[in-house]
Amino acid sequence: MPSREADRLQIADRTFSSRLLLGSSRYPDPATLLQAIEASGTELVTVSLRRVNTVHSHMEAVLHQLQARGVQILPNTAGCHTAHEAVLTAQLAREALGTGWIKLEVVGDRKTLLPDLVELLKAADLLVRDGFTVLPYCSDDPISCRKLADLGCAAVMPLGSPIGSGLGILNPFNLELLRRLITIPLILDAGVGTSSDVARAMELGLDGVLVNTAIAQAHQPIQMARALALACESGRLAYRAGRIPRRHYATASSPQEGLIDHP
Repeated sequence: MPSREADRLQIADRTFSSRLLLGSSRYPDPATLLQAIEASGTELVTVSLRRVNTVHSHMEAVLHQLQARGVQILPNTAGCHTAHEAVLTAQLAREALGTGWIKLEVVGDRKTLLPDLVELLKAADLLVRDGFTVLPYCSDDPISCRKLADLGCAAVMPLGSPIGSGLGILNPFNLELLRRLITIPLILDAGVGTSSDVARAMELGLDGVLVNTAIAQAHQPIQMARALALACESGRLAYRAGRIPRRHYATASSPQEGLIDHP
């Protein structure tokens, strides 16, 4: 059986033992955030630049603690609605946090928070050309994801359902199709409600799952973080093991030879 070390997630030039990524917003307090990160085993945490005060802030202290533990910070462009806003935010994040990695978000609607494909593609192209390692939050449309991969993004991050909805994976067919079409890492981003959603994503062949609200707003965030970590590992093992085919009729699991003949 492959160990986590033998089955590491590689994105661009970095490898990670954990395939669970965490967001850092909406937690009750910084202490709960840090404990949830520890319980999850994650090595990659997203941070919105708007919540980072580079002089004095609780988040600055959290960032220092995470970096001391070897957790990579992934700034995002949450709240941006145009390619121009997203590119500027990414450049500011690179200066403030000293990383060329960026989780690219360009949303087209404030209520649904669904991605604006035209602006997203434009921003991704500009950022890749500027040397960023780009991980775009996108729809589960296979054509859009393939275009992002062709632009040189390090991974694509299709949604399972709208951000913060907890609805889980609404279109597993598209995610399965994406796995066949895209060779770069696929990270489920948005919609996770509980551990079964994470396991399902991994069983479909995705390379990882990003979770924020499902942990931050759980009644017991630290327990939920641990549950999702186990689900992530379990789903990955199941995918690699290979499930049996689905059949319309029963197939006996016990041997049929040597049965007593009925008259």
